[in-house]
Amino acid sequence: MSELSSPHGSWPSPISAGDVARGVRLPAYPSVRGDEVWWEEYRPDEDGRTTLMRRDADGTVHDLLPPSWSAGTRVHEYGGRSYLPVPRRDDKAIPRMGVVFSAREDQRLYLLERGAKEPVPLTPEPATRAAVRYADPALSTDGRHVLCVREEHTAGEVRRSIVSVPLSGRGAQTPSAVRELVSGARFYASPSPSPDGRHLAYVRWNHPRMPWDGTELRVGEVTDSGLIGEYTLKGGVDESVLSPVWADDETLYLASDWPGFWNLYQAGLKGQAIALYPAEEEFHAPPGRLGSRSFCVLDSGRLVTLHGDVSMSPSVYDPDTLDLTGISTELTSWSQVDTDGTSVVAVAASADTSPCVVRLDPERRSVEVLRRSMTEGPDPAYLPTPIQETLRGRYGATVHANVYPPTHPDVTTEGPAPYVVWAHGGPVSHAGQELDLVKAYFTSRGIGVVDVNYGGSTGYGRSYRRRVNKEWGVVDVADCEAAARALVERGVADPERLAIRGPSAGGFTALSAVTGDTFACGVSYFGVTDLLGLTRTTHDFESRFLDSLVGTLPGFVETYRERSPINRVDEIDVPVLLLQGLDDPVVTPDQAFRMATGLGSRGVRHALLEFEGEAHGFRGEEARVRSLEAELAFYGEVFGFETDVPSLELSTVPPEPRVERAEATTDEAVGEDEEDDLPVAERLPEVTPAAGGDAETGEPARPRE
Repeated sequence: MSELSSPHGSWPSPISAGDVARGVRLPAYPSVRGDEVWWEEYRPDEDGRTTLMRRDADGTVHDLLPPSWSAGTRVHEYGGRSYLPVPRRDDKAIPRMGVVFSAREDQRLYLLERGAKEPVPLTPEPATRAAVRYADPALSTDGRHVLCVREEHTAGEVRRSIVSVPLSGRGAQTPSAVRELVSGARFYASPSPSPDGRHLAYVRWNHPRMPWDGTELRVGEVTDSGLIGEYTLKGGVDESVLSPVWADDETLYLASDWPGFWNLYQAGLKGQAIALYPAEEEFHAPPGRLGSRSFCVLDSGRLVTLHGDVSMSPSVYDPDTLDLTGISTELTSWSQVDTDGTSVVAVAASADTSPCVVRLDPERRSVEVLRRSMTEGPDPAYLPTPIQETLRGRYGATVHANVYPPTHPDVTTEGPAPYVVWAHGGPVSHAGQELDLVKAYFTSRGIGVVDVNYGGSTGYGRSYRRRVNKEWGVVDVADCEAAARALVERGVADPERLAIRGPSAGGFTALSAVTGDTFACGVSYFGVTDLLGLTRTTHDFESRFLDSLVGTLPGFVETYRERSPINRVDEIDVPVLLLQGLDDPVVTPDQAFRMATGLGSRGVRHALLEFEGEAHGFRGEEARVRSLEAELAFYGEVFGFETDVPSLELSTVPPEPRVERAEATTDEAVGEDEEDDLPVAERLPEVTPAAGGDAETGEPARPRE
């Protein structure tokens, strides 16, 4: 029997907003070479700095970057893999690994030699700071160059290519030494040189498609003047091909969603690609950020691959026997694999384990945790266990959701609980099941959470992703409402105390949902309020995303207007909390301000919290703490319970008019989320695709966030 009784929302919790903001140093993009392992490590307790880490054979862990340096790429604004270990030789010709990385501040590539105190530049300084960016690096076959995606911003135009950057540093002073291999498409990803160096495989696509809609796997012959004889090996308008990896000089492995799910394929330089293990499950995470791979090839010829739905787990595939053998592990959410041919590293997590760097031994089928993102977590008794649900939506459609009931070791409360529906960002992303302290912050206080993978979410195949096509603001809202009502019908959720919250695209869903009669309030983190405004201000990567989500312009202009929450203010009669970064180049701050003005003009209770220096996803500890406490206080005010955080004043008048700020541009930094492809995408503490996921993705992740 529980010893205490307290109203839902007022349960005493040891998990503070400060714990959430400070407690997780998120790892990403691990690499392994022999006994040494590298990874990126995001540090919210160091003003959102991302450093590079190396673990030596004896277990010693080194922080490679001085405190004044932060790694990170802003290609596609959401970025992705920003570094690569590279072989160097000392005066005794002994191979030692250095590291190439993109600096977050100026976006140039740098080389940090083994034992050096400061990095040295590899690429020239552009005329405009951070206007030339690099991502998704791969080592050339001769070990003397790094191949990567380059993104150039000039006079409002964006141009992308794949380039070869010499490791000698000559390119820093001689721009022509940075050699362009291929250009002409709008987007590039996954440059992959063949083992003999003769060919380069890569992925490309063009507007208006997104990488989960349709991409091409291209192959060309490498010459001193670039690629020649290029051709499309697989992919097209309605097929998403991802992550080419060479098995030998003539054979590639890849992921393709041609059968409806991202499955593994083998392709020679000529002829048809062959499906390796056809299955109605995903063998690759969604391509929200560059450089995230879900399978790798071992020296033995076998593959280690992740597969599943929103939570992926590892298996070993043997191309000789066609067997796929699972690896037993308590970690349930895996992402971002890499190998040196013998051992495998990845990021992995579970419902009670925050994302960590792990090493997998394919022979022994063993898993070793190398680095935890949280050394001292809360008592597991306060952590909710997700319940994966398949619910019935509108017209009998399937709705996937993860339910997190209120969880406390010593407190109980009779009757149904208040619940908050979470609408993830993306909207083509997903909510995973890994440990998330933000959810625990609420559930440990007696507030339930249902994280909805509404139509459009990844992890359930192409047809489920396409449910949102032309239906954004309709299908996602209906699915979130269906999830809430299903919990009400079971008697676990209070129909009078239902909230909905979401970041970016999820904020759009939340604001659209409060025009109905299901929810008592809504919370928008940097959410979209004006779809037509978004088409004018958002960044290049997503500038045609709404073609598929809503419709092409000008033909669908009325649909854009009808779906925009800013034009539906007269349908909103419940309180709304708006949280917005003032340096956001993805969803510009005028969107939240105009929404607050519209709500105040009608006398609707609302609060607008704006954060200086914050972009699309809050990086600073102060903003993360304040926004989370404000959200809890908001629920307390609306649902009528006492909280342990400062109260939040709701207004019924418009904010004071002000001189418009200069709009953020895509040359300004975007907060790495998620979340997409970091494990907790598009949610506090970062917007990032999820382990395998959001993004914002992560987020990935990762309007995506």
